[in-house]
Amino acid sequence: MAAPRKVLMLCGDYMEDYEAAVPLYALAALGITVDCAAPGKSPGDSCLTAVHDFLGFELYTELTGHRFTITADFAAASADPSCYDALVIPGGRFTEQLSADAAVVDLVAAFAALRRPLVLTCHSQLLLASAGGLSGGVRCTAFFSLRHVVEMAGGTWVDPEPFGFCVADGHVLSAIGWPAHAQIVAKLLDSMGERVVVDAGRGGGQRVLVLCAVSCLASPFPSPLAVLLLEVCLVRQPLVAPPLILIGRVQDYVDDCEANVPFRALAGVGCHVESACPTKRKGESVVTAIYDAATPAPPGATVTVSEERRGHNFVVTADWADANADDFDCVVVPGGRAPELLVTHDRAVALVKEFADKGKVVASIGQGHLLLAAAGLLRGRKWASGVPMRVVSRLAGAEAVETDGAVVDGGLVTAASWPDLAQFVARVLGLLGISVSF
Repeated sequence: MAAPRKVLMLCGDYMEDYEAAVPLYALAALGITVDCAAPGKSPGDSCLTAVHDFLGFELYTELTGHRFTITADFAAASADPSCYDALVIPGGRFTEQLSADAAVVDLVAAFAALRRPLVLTCHSQLLLASAGGLSGGVRCTAFFSLRHVVEMAGGTWVDPEPFGFCVADGHVLSAIGWPAHAQIVAKLLDSMGERVVVDAGRGGGQRVLVLCAVSCLASPFPSPLAVLLLEVCLVRQPLVAPPLILIGRVQDYVDDCEANVPFRALAGVGCHVESACPTKRKGESVVTAIYDAATPAPPGATVTVSEERRGHNFVVTADWADANADDFDCVVVPGGRAPELLVTHDRAVALVKEFADKGKVVASIGQGHLLLAAAGLLRGRKWASGVPMRVVSRLAGAEAVETDGAVVDGGLVTAASWPDLAQFVARVLGLLGISVSF
């Protein structure tokens, strides 16, 4: 049996939120250990992430993201890079600081010398340039402002078109940023020698639908990335048959990570993933929300309610009329405040029930459970829920409530909140018959 795979993620304050979260949860869901290390921080400390998206201005806007927990000691990780199978460096402003840190540059150079896969997104290509790893004409893409940096470092610039494009040149995997995560995950798995396996007895691959919702407070300015991102959402790795997954119904103030992580992670292993919203057309976007504390709680204090902040834009990839249970194998209902709107749409509730009645996988996380309760899917079932949905679970007749991880009961997958995303995605993949082998 092959040794378990292990990946190092280089972290720092104001690294891009998605570019840290998606690799972490997607790889962990596949059984790959991800060590998160940052210079000057110890295990248990946290890094504050940044949300980068276009909000109607000429350049992307930076918003406050999640607090991201450090799990490994940087010095210990740097002492023996050979114990890792790959290095992931998210984008963000922290890379400018680290590009002048000799210990960090040496670490990146060591991975390049070992020819272990290096995942670089947005601005983190600056670190490989500083380490001399682009010399000799290495093909590389990045955010547009880094074109001259790539060329001055001896690399060959590749335009990031479409935005979902991941450039692979030997061990160097580069992309403009988080829109390319489906290809990034797929190419990283391939470069690590992993093969996606689909259990033909469980359908031979699935389509997934993500449900979204929109509130009356929606921004009148859709993301200028929306049309380009439509191509990104359909990128998939070939399987016996492309899995069909509906992540949806999404509406405004859907939880940022609870919508995006399953969307990108499932697409990265070959699933065909779509998102739909009862009040939005294909190509429009919804605004997401982040639920986390911007600053750590004081010692001894307990934070009972997370603050809400605006997150990324999330693109609707399918018209509502095309969201049919017969065409998909799984529906994912993210949380946030969006389910409060979804539950007012009778067809949204009926669609979730139809998935269950037809023996399809129904997966819900956080406040997405409100739709499952309205559809009568929780009576006598075991499910995972946090405090906000505890009364709902009792009124809906749930048999038991688990507060950590993800719970499977028949074709139903539930999790309490975004920190449980790795287990949540893993349980969905298990029911869809998808795994990886080395």
